[in-house]
Amino acid sequence: MSIDNSWFDTAFGPTPLMAILRGLGRARTIRTAQTAWELGIQLVEVPLQSPGDIDTLAELADLARAEGFAVGAGTVTTREHVDQARRAGARFVVSPGWDLDISAYAADHGLHPLPGVGSATDVQTATAQGLTWLKAFPAAALGRNWITLMKGPFPHTRFVATGGISATNADTFLEAGAQAVAVGSSLGDPDQLPLLAKIAARV
Repeated sequence: MSIDNSWFDTAFGPTPLMAILRGLGRARTIRTAQTAWELGIQLVEVPLQSPGDIDTLAELADLARAEGFAVGAGTVTTREHVDQARRAGARFVVSPGWDLDISAYAADHGLHPLPGVGSATDVQTATAQGLTWLKAFPAAALGRNWITLMKGPFPHTRFVATGGISATNADTFLEAGAQAVAVGSSLGDPDQLPLLAKIAARV
């Protein structure tokens, strides 16, 4: 079995940032997504952790489609989550850990999987299935050196550093070898927006 998630090569092409909009409620999620889009962030993730998140994801997916952006579902840990994401119009799904069944099921249903990894075993297992983009999680706990060390044996793997990332430490993970970083609360902090704009412009 081979799972192709090289779609992220193009999706992350314009900017090395992804926005995670967790537990903000419908109105704040829409506003924050628009802030992200204005910064040039084209990928927005809405974690599915309550029934209301599915409705918010669907509405945001419609708005994103009209603007040429992509919205994904986060915290996807079951096939049901994948089905909910697909019905809501998500383009990709993000998981906290590595699960072959979830990644394969998502790919089979037209969604691009971005599974989480936190060890060399995870990375080796995921890349053996053909995946080239992986979510390094929790990035702040793993540390920037983890990215550098993993790039040694897995030089072609592209990591999205996620978990504890803000505008103030994003650059350190990018400099360590991550291809992208995911930010959340930074998008609601006016002091961090100029830093995010600078990172978003980095290619």
